[in-house]
Amino acid sequence: MTFTNTGRSAVTAGSVVLGTHVLGPLGTDWTTLPSVHPLPVPIAPGGTAEGRWTVCVDAWRVPPGWWIETRDVWPAASP
Repeated sequence: MTFTNTGRSAVTAGSVVLGTHVLGPLGTDWTTLPSVHPLPVPIAPGGTAEGRWTVCVDAWRVPPGWWIETRDVWPAASP
């Protein structure tokens, strides 16, 4: 995933929240599981950075014939 800093100062902290959907055999969206990951910082003003994360879901949440898709991305401030 590519992040672009459109501001005038460097991005030095932050997180990204990924929403992973659990889908049933007919494509029904049963739940969304959020996971929080650090941004690839620093990102210079006008610069870009690439981020890649592994999303893990407990096996009991995805029965046989079901699947997961990460569909949502939200920015979040670091605590």
